[in-house]
Amino acid sequence: MDRETGRPGTGLRTDPRTPLPGVARAPRPRLAQGVPGAPPPPAARRPHRRGPRLSAAVGVGLLLAGGGVVAVDRLGQDRAAPAPLTPAARALAAAGAGRPAALADLAALIGERRERVRRAPADRASWAVLGAALAERAARSGAPGAYTEAERALQRALAQGGTPDVRALTGLAVLAAARQDWAGAVRWGEAARDRAPGRVGAYRVLLEAYRGTGDAEGADRALERLRKVRPGPVAEVAAAWVHRERGWREDAEATVYDAAARAATPAERAAALSRAGDLAWERGEAETALARYEGALRAEPEHDGAAAGRARALAGLGRSEEALTAWARARAAAPRPGYAVESGELLLALGRSAEAADHFALARHQAAALARDGVRQEPVLGRLEADHGDPAEAVRLLTEEHRRHPGPAASGALGWALHKAGRSEEALPRLRAAVKDGPNTARPAYHLGMVHLALGERGAARSQLTRALRLAPQFSPLHAERARRELAALGEPAWGPPPA
Repeated sequence: MDRETGRPGTGLRTDPRTPLPGVARAPRPRLAQGVPGAPPPPAARRPHRRGPRLSAAVGVGLLLAGGGVVAVDRLGQDRAAPAPLTPAARALAAAGAGRPAALADLAALIGERRERVRRAPADRASWAVLGAALAERAARSGAPGAYTEAERALQRALAQGGTPDVRALTGLAVLAAARQDWAGAVRWGEAARDRAPGRVGAYRVLLEAYRGTGDAEGADRALERLRKVRPGPVAEVAAAWVHRERGWREDAEATVYDAAARAATPAERAAALSRAGDLAWERGEAETALARYEGALRAEPEHDGAAAGRARALAGLGRSEEALTAWARARAAAPRPGYAVESGELLLALGRSAEAADHFALARHQAAALARDGVRQEPVLGRLEADHGDPAEAVRLLTEEHRRHPGPAASGALGWALHKAGRSEEALPRLRAAVKDGPNTARPAYHLGMVHLALGERGAARSQLTRALRLAPQFSPLHAERARRELAALGEPAWGPPPA
């Protein structure tokens, strides 16, 4: 049973504090002869065909000759090994297999396809590949301008006429999800799925889009299809996050650690390890989270999610100056306003309020630039205004966000903004729903505890603040310390019957 939720786990408890396997899995035992699927006995096997053939029994040698790899068959004849893929071809192969491409390979593919469409402007397939690659890079880099460039290329692919290219449809779904336009992501993702039901890309983005619109059943269907069409680490990382959002911590951890161990590429491993770090961080295990994030960054140095996670973990461990440097790395990898907000809150906790104000100003500037590129910024701006700006403006922003995308996250954010705007009675049911229906994490419990405190409900406040700190003692350099101060002021609960 999960220690916080009481939900059943997988029965395969994976301890996140133990190192991930770094060696290959043990070989599977041979099936006994006479069992269906077992190899036939040696006498029954067909003889090898005549002619040169690689044979492990005789011995295959790999010789480095002239800078290339040459395979030597059992007759002593040289056979050239297949030429290695170019970076652009690796990115294209990763996309076809439904895997994340290395960012450097993605950049190479974008450069190659830009040159192709320059030479052949009517090449619809190249426009589709270019647009899909640009959309993925926009989603992963968060750079203003990248979204508009991707949209133009994808629309150019569709404007060529004929049957819509499924890569263009999937790219538009990825782009809509990156802009947090979940309804648009569902629309384009379903069009891509209907066009090519056996391709994995549509299910990956539909899983995220259905979660964004609050369609849990749709997300379950997309995950089931993803696992069927492309079983493996990508599907398991997605499954882990679904488990996490439902509060099934043990299921999420077992799944994501297995995905990391089975990853076939550095980018795939980085994605799994970064999620493993997120789960460890939410569980209050900063040392384990730091190790996982650093493993992700070794696999993919430009992974901004892992860089941001590493900064949080360092701050939680009291290594504040290292954390500020890590936040700078995360902001350089992807100029996301939320990163500037978090680094500003660390500075505020350190008493460096003028520097914190600069970071909050940077967040507003970045949010405005992204909004011009079609990326919705209500969640991050609502959080910023609620805690460090105009709470009434936060209520306006987050009311709109909740109307468009109802769910535990939006409900909790709006509830906190209402509380900060002096409307704690209205905030209470929204925050209760966020704690009850959302993932079992510290921040919603902290918010609910502070609302109970504002309403004079001391017992409920003590319970939720204690819960927040038990889940993750360093969930925020700013708010965790306030939770401890408020708990100390509340003191221990009184024993005995209530006063007459």
